[in-house]
Amino acid sequence: MAPVPTPSAQPDDTPGAYVGLASETAERRARERGWATVRALPPGTVITMEFQSGRINFEVEAGVVRRCWTG
Repeated sequence: MAPVPTPSAQPDDTPGAYVGLASETAERRARERGWATVRALPPGTVITMEFQSGRINFEVEAGVVRRCWTG
């Protein structure tokens, strides 16, 4: 049996710290902190829920991060 792959490490970061930031500021900060993928989405966007290590997601409304989660 093949070994189970080990997911790559993701930055030690707090998603809640991005809430309330301007989306441009949040995206720049996330990239500086080492997130491989930064995704900004409008509220209500339909997305798949597969977990991807190294990805941070922002729900952005009126240019401000309203919600943030990893994966």
